[in-house]
Formats: sequence, C-alpha cells, structure tokens
Amino acid sequence: MKEETFYLVREDVLPDAMRKTLEVKKLLDRKKADSVADAVQQADLSRSAFYKYRDAVFPFYTMVKEQIITLFFHLEDRSGALSRLLQIVADSGCNVLSIHQTIPLQGRANVTLSISTAGMADDINTVMNQLRKLEFVEKVEILGSGA
Repeated sequence: MKEETFYLVREDVLPDAMRKTLEVKKLLDRKKADSVADAVQQADLSRSAFYKYRDAVFPFYTMVKEQIITLFFHLEDRSGALSRLLQIVADSGCNVLSIHQTIPLQGRANVTLSISTAGMADDINTVMNQLRKLEFVEKVEILGSGA
C-alpha cells in the first residue's frame, strides 16, 4: 500500500482547481450555496474537479483544530485483528469514541472507527502508515473529521 504524506503549501502556488475547490467547500460550509452544483458554478469550477480534490485539499486551520477523525478499514477476518488495530490507535494516544464492525463476509470485514486525536502523540500520517502496515489491513482511509 502506498503511504500518504501531507504537505503544507502556500495558497499562491496551488493550481486554480485546488484553490477553487477550497472556495467551494467554504461556500458550502457557510451555507452560501444550496448545493454542490450551485457552489461550483459560483466558483467557476467543474463538478468533476471538485470531486477529484475535495478529499485531498484542506485549509490549514481545519487540520489543526480537528480532533475527531473517522477511519474506515477493510480487514481480513483474522482472530485478534481488531485488537491489534485498536492497540496501535491506543498507543498513539488517541481515544476510541465509537466502533462499528460488519459481520465478516467472504473472509473480509469493514470497520468504521471514530477517534479523538486530542491526546495523540504522533501525527495522523504516522498512525495511518502504521495501520496500513498491518498484514490484515487491506484498506484504511479517513472518512471524515470534525471538531
């Protein structure tokens, strides 16, 4: 699996599509647009460009203040897998707020995990990369974040 790395980049060097994606997100957050279609029209951005970048571009202040992150995992059904995954989360200083695990089908299970990162000792990239390295983890991604 490819490790994700995050960068802090000045706005003036971002491509227009990324800058406009941030503008669309701001319009939606502030309720200045009724829908994605309305917001992309106001920002003069295609919907496909918005959907391409919406989960990859964030204003710096949101990454700093977010303290609750929801993670999605696709796991092989192995004894102790969830326990090992949770141990990594706990060792990082995160607090587990909720867990939802599907019944394993065809040897695979989905897990959604909401965690508080307020006490996290490492950065989220380090934790995500540790989780990706577990042999039973087929997929891990951030579904969302909030304060």
